[in-house]
Amino acid sequence: MAKKPAPAKKKPAAKKTSVAGKKSAISKNEGGTPVRFKCRICGYIYSPLRGEPHNGIPAGTPFEDLPETYVCPVCGFQGKGKVGKWGFDEWQPTRYICSMCNYIYDEKRGEPHRGIKPGTKFEDLPEDYVCPVCATDPKIVLRYGNVVKQGFSPLND
Repeated sequence: MAKKPAPAKKKPAAKKTSVAGKKSAISKNEGGTPVRFKCRICGYIYSPLRGEPHNGIPAGTPFEDLPETYVCPVCGFQGKGKVGKWGFDEWQPTRYICSMCNYIYDEKRGEPHRGIKPGTKFEDLPEDYVCPVCATDPKIVLRYGNVVKQGFSPLND
């Protein structure tokens, strides 16, 4: 009887690295949210959570690890020139939109009528914070429950 050859051992999968070839943690601000960068020319916002898979930049790639040849995808597409990393500034959202009713929480304005002072950051809102508009609509509350902080997303303004 002939012996069967032993199955080939699989090599361990290589760890994914960022575009620049080095693995970095995503930069985060004091509130623990990832730091985003906004193009000074067109307002495009680069988010490390999203990356730019259509441009070969995987999700999770920190801005610092983008290649030196990186160009703003909007400015480049619109023919405004090659706006590179130099044309971006760190950006933190100050307005958040409710996914259910489109109510906008503005940090500058706060909600004084609900005891939330102007300048209160979204991350500093109480954990039991609910959308003030959805909370007054019995149809929304009955069907979906209260829309809490997790139901809001940053508004790219």
